[in-house]
Amino acid sequence: MDRFQEMQVFVRIAERQSFTLAADDLAIPRATVTNLIKRLERRLGARLLERTTRQVRLTHDGEAYYHRCVRLLVDLEEADNAFRNASPKGLLRANLQGTLAKHFIVPALGRFMDEYPEITLHLEEDDRLVDLVKEGVDCVLRAGALADSSLIARQVAQLEQVTVASPAYLARHGTPQSLGDLQRQDHLAVAYIARPHARSAALDFQVGQDIVEQVLPARITVTGADLYTGAALADLGIVQVPRYRIVQELEQQRLIVLLPDTPPPRMPVSVLYPHNRQLSPRVRVFTQWVAAQLAAGETAW
Repeated sequence: MDRFQEMQVFVRIAERQSFTLAADDLAIPRATVTNLIKRLERRLGARLLERTTRQVRLTHDGEAYYHRCVRLLVDLEEADNAFRNASPKGLLRANLQGTLAKHFIVPALGRFMDEYPEITLHLEEDDRLVDLVKEGVDCVLRAGALADSSLIARQVAQLEQVTVASPAYLARHGTPQSLGDLQRQDHLAVAYIARPHARSAALDFQVGQDIVEQVLPARITVTGADLYTGAALADLGIVQVPRYRIVQELEQQRLIVLLPDTPPPRMPVSVLYPHNRQLSPRVRVFTQWVAAQLAAGETAW
């Protein structure tokens, strides 16, 4: 096993904070990983990792060596691919927002795997904030405004949104013809929690170049996209959702579009990845492919 492989294993251990998880990710025996790190530390004459029964941490020397290794590994992979004109290869771990994955990514995934046969995918479905480095994830796909982050974000789409409610709800509260009617007719919103400790029943409307916020009372709060749409279908209030999620419900008139002249602002969709992944050929081609799928899927409806 050469120095390049030594660095690969060391970086994965540092990021996963576990010899066992690193061995699983790299598909090599746990004993091989242990012996490799011992040999690396002996060769360098420095202790790189502090091992306890519960955790593996970088030493001061290990931290410095880790950052050098990351740069070298990325440069080496780039150089190999440039001169060999090789297709990207290896394991790519992606964490995807569930409804986006279901509608845009998974149906076309076979074409991506045919185009890049040497990439192996490990996909997870989630809406939570993910520690990409600690959890060994290469990139995440998320919808909505992004919290401040040290991650690199590439916006790959802006999805059309609509304001909707069910016919039964509108029969009780009236159909608003203007933003002012939302308050005059005593309308309710479904509150949606996008992040821990956040609660909002506010609705946003695009009026010319401005965004106007309307805060409505809510009798129900939800934390997931399916529950949010489900609450509207259950006649519990007004919601604002990307159109792609409710195409069938709109066609069947189970949900009605409200105030179409002042729609919600488009929802940004972004791929995020750590700084030390920004040049990875696997992440680059996957990000480009995801952007293309979102663009093609949105024009389809």
